[in-house]
Amino acid sequence: MAPSPIALLIVVLLCFGGAGASAHTADISSSRIVPEGNGHYRVDVGFLGADIERMFTESKPSQADVDLTEPGVIEAMIGKFIQGRVAMQNEDGATCPSEVVSVGADPANPRDSKVVLRMDCSAVAGQIVYNPFKLLEAQGKRAKHLVSIGERDAGERLTEAQLQGLEPAPGEVMIFPGDAMVDLSKPLLTPWELAPKFFAAGIEHIMTGYDHLCFLIAVMLWATRVLPVVKLVTAFTVSHSVTLSLAALGLVDLPSRWVEIAIALSIIYVAIENFYTCKIEGRWRDTFVFGFIHGFGFASGLIEIGVPQRALVPALASFNLGVEAGQIGVVLVVLPLLLAFDRLFTHGLRDPRLVRAGSAVIACFGAYWLFERAF
Repeated sequence: MAPSPIALLIVVLLCFGGAGASAHTADISSSRIVPEGNGHYRVDVGFLGADIERMFTESKPSQADVDLTEPGVIEAMIGKFIQGRVAMQNEDGATCPSEVVSVGADPANPRDSKVVLRMDCSAVAGQIVYNPFKLLEAQGKRAKHLVSIGERDAGERLTEAQLQGLEPAPGEVMIFPGDAMVDLSKPLLTPWELAPKFFAAGIEHIMTGYDHLCFLIAVMLWATRVLPVVKLVTAFTVSHSVTLSLAALGLVDLPSRWVEIAIALSIIYVAIENFYTCKIEGRWRDTFVFGFIHGFGFASGLIEIGVPQRALVPALASFNLGVEAGQIGVVLVVLPLLLAFDRLFTHGLRDPRLVRAGSAVIACFGAYWLFERAF
């Protein structure tokens, strides 16, 4: 006899206290470099507020004799923190003097904060490169940094100095730890040349998005044939691609907190459903409906990168393909493992105890994320 819903909820709540997994974090930052002429540059450094809080905690910046309640004090500390971790310099290491212009929310992306710096390279001889690697080091091993040249709405228009090669032309490049510094004397990547980096970011987003993975694994636990799984994944892909596109294009914007709560609820739902039905054929409806919600979660990973408008379409396409590639990779690992377990231990039949044990663990994670995000 299947346990009652009340008993299952009690198990989930008890598991909440011991759940140690966490949902994915972005570890993403960006720099927009705007040439202002005569060797002067404005640099807009964008990052998640949660990331700067974590970096502050880990680096323990000095707060001696500082009244944090005074207006502007925290903003000044953040500005100084970022100023010390990004730089323009020449090949000999001579650094361009910089000053903090402003610190605050990014009006173009409400999820981000932005520090605006002004750098004066007029007296620095030689080839100028941009160095954000101290910031990447503070962000962590999975950090990535998108560097773009020009205003958000500049499109493909070039200034006279850019046409003459005196200033960097519009372009983007995605930097990972260990990459080379950005040489401002050379053209950056075109939107389509940048696509492989967004493809890799999409794979990383799904592979470190433990909440999405738990949902996908939960709906597969009763699967004993390939065709139902193909239907599950296809339905999930179609629906999450719709909302990923709508959110990334700025046509629909839902509060991220409520999206994350809804994702946690979807995990609990499909996990508990495994206790009451072993029919896999119709569960593509679950993945189709909940895929719309998960699509907004995927979009957050793309939006947080701060993709320039001119690169949005190739970035969206390649990021989504990366998500699908990661998703297929998970299926190609989990389903063969389940089928191998059936052949080795249960004469080709799926053991209900395996499904229910896995579902209980996944429901615990879902409950943990629900309480963490709700409260």
